[in-house]
Amino acid sequence: MSETITEHEAVEEAVVESAAKAVSDEQLIAMLVDRARSDGLQLTGEGGLLQQLTKRVLESALEGEITDHVGYDKHDATGRNSGNSRNGTRSKTVLTDVGPVEVKVPRDTAGTFEPQIVRKRQRRLTGVDEMVLSLSAKGLTHGEISAHLAEVYGAEVSKQTITTITDKVMEGMAEWQARPLDRVYPVVFVDAINVKIRDGKVANRPIYVAMAVTVDGTRDILGIWAGDGGEGAKHWLQVFAELKNRGVEDVLMLVCDGLKGLPDAVETVWPRTVVQTCIVHLIRNSIRYCARQDWDKVAKDLKPVCTAPSEAAATERFLEFSEKWGSKYPAVIKLWSDAWAEMVPFLSSTLRSARSSAARMPLRA
Repeated sequence: MSETITEHEAVEEAVVESAAKAVSDEQLIAMLVDRARSDGLQLTGEGGLLQQLTKRVLESALEGEITDHVGYDKHDATGRNSGNSRNGTRSKTVLTDVGPVEVKVPRDTAGTFEPQIVRKRQRRLTGVDEMVLSLSAKGLTHGEISAHLAEVYGAEVSKQTITTITDKVMEGMAEWQARPLDRVYPVVFVDAINVKIRDGKVANRPIYVAMAVTVDGTRDILGIWAGDGGEGAKHWLQVFAELKNRGVEDVLMLVCDGLKGLPDAVETVWPRTVVQTCIVHLIRNSIRYCARQDWDKVAKDLKPVCTAPSEAAATERFLEFSEKWGSKYPAVIKLWSDAWAEMVPFLSSTLRSARSSAARMPLRA
C-alpha cells in the first residue's frame, strides 16, 4: 500500500480532487454523505479506519508469542506452578503507517519474554498497513496467513512458533469478522485494494473492503474479504448475506466502482438500496483515457454533468460533453454511458427526500 507517487499520478490526483470537490460539496448524498466525504473514509494515516484493526492484529500476534514462550494458553490450568507464567500487560504506543496505535504488550513473571513483532524500546513500525489488510481478510487460508507472518518475523522464529502465532491471529480476526453490526447504515462504500499475499510465492490479490458511515456520522469497517479478481454476483451475494446475518437490515445507498455482479446481489439482499457509482472513480477512470494536455479540460467539462440539479439536466450536459469530446475520446463516452444507471441515483428527487429523512434519524436506529 505504501507507494511512490509519480508526477503523472500526482497531476492526475490533483485534477480528480478538483472535479470531485464540486460533486461532494454540492450534491453527493446530502448531509450524511457530505459528512463522509469531508471527513474522509481513508484507511491509513491519522484518524484512518485501520488503527483499531492494527491494534487487534498486533495484540493477537503478541498473544501467540507469549503463549509459545510460556508453553500454555491463557487461563490454561497447566500453567500453574510451571515456573513461569503470564504477568499482565503493559501499554505501549507505536507509530505506524496508519497512525499511532496503543497496544497491550504481555509480560511474564520471570521477565524473560522478548516480544518480536513489537520489540522493547521500538517506537515505529513500518509496512503494517498491507500486513493488517492481509491478515484481516476473510477467505485467506491458514497457510497464506502463516506464510505472511513468517516473512514478518523472519528466519529467527521457528515454524512451531509461527503456527502458534497464526492460530492466535486467526482467532482474533474471526472474532472481529463475526461481530454484530448496526441495523441500518445510511451509506456503505465497497472498494478493492491490491495487496501482496504470500504462500510459496508473492502475488497481488484484490482485498475488498466494506466501509460504512453510521447514522450518527461515525465511520467503521464492516468487513474485509480476499478475492482472486474474478468475483461475480455469487461472491457479492455471500458477502452481503453475511453482513445481513450480522444484523444489517437495510442500507440507504451503496457506493462502488463497477464491481461485476454487485448491483444484482445488493438488490437480492437489500431490495430498496440504491447503488451509486463512485463519481471520483468515474472521473479518474475517464482521465486515464485522455491525453495529459486534456485532463483539465475534460474534468472541467464533466463537472456540469456531476453537479446537475436533476437527471434530465445531467443528460443534457452529458450530450453536450459527448458532442465536444466523443470523436476524440469515444472510450470516455462509453464509460459514462455504461455507468449511467448507477451514476445518476443521487440526482433523484425521491432519493433527496430519503436523504432528508435519513438526516432526521435518531442517533441509533
